[in-house]
Amino acid sequence: MAVRVVIAEDEAIIRLDLAETLAEEGYEVVGQTGRGDEVADLVRSTLPEVAILDVKMPGLDGLSAAQLLAAERLCAVVILTAFSQRELVERARDAGVHAYLLKPFQRNELAPAIEMARARFVEMRELAERSESLGEQLAARKVVDRAKGILMDAHGLTEAAAYDFLRRTAMDDRTSMAAVAEAVIDGSRVP
Repeated sequence: MAVRVVIAEDEAIIRLDLAETLAEEGYEVVGQTGRGDEVADLVRSTLPEVAILDVKMPGLDGLSAAQLLAAERLCAVVILTAFSQRELVERARDAGVHAYLLKPFQRNELAPAIEMARARFVEMRELAERSESLGEQLAARKVVDRAKGILMDAHGLTEAAAYDFLRRTAMDDRTSMAAVAEAVIDGSRVP
């Protein structure tokens, strides 16, 4: 299945040429705009894997649009621009851009930039999801430890017995240990 791409470029001729080149290279262009302030909505409605953004556009510059896309983890972002100043490249990096391509680009540079951006996006999304999962696990562990402390102090259970109560109750209720621990903490569940 073809990789879905959105193009945001304010110069119509460049935008059309880029769309034609992408189609010839086997990509599917699912949306185009010449305005930076339309990028996020266009990406949300078309669900591309990659957005190719110019830096200078009316409404919102490409780096600000990239920042919006990165914040919501909507798709990979490739910046396509004539500007190569170090400050601009650093701003692109900080905005969450996955690849940076200079105009005029060579046709053989386009696919590698897109594929690198896709790979980096997937990698970063997986890392973020893993981080969120670890954060949730840590929070659940803290709740369980706090509930164990309450069970030990208020009900005279050993640590092993408190843990066993939480585990057994969670299994019996078909819920998580964290949910049982919350009930112990708020006083609605006692051994």
